[in-house]
Amino acid sequence: MASVEFYDVKTRKKVKIDDKQVTKVKFTTKTGAVRYGLRGKTADGRFLTKFVSQKDWEKAKYAEG
Repeated sequence: MASVEFYDVKTRKKVKIDDKQVTKVKFTTKTGAVRYGLRGKTADGRFLTKFVSQKDWEKAKYAEG
């Protein structure tokens, strides 16, 4: 079973989230720049975001959400 490591700001710890709970997301800033990230859902329903490079984002095999 694979998982992705995120940093949980609320608990101040690194947490691993199962691949089934991870999606790929794109963020567009006010200036028009595009940021790439992975978003995972914790057991208590909160979303955590990990920013990644465009190259890593394109390689990731997660659903885009």
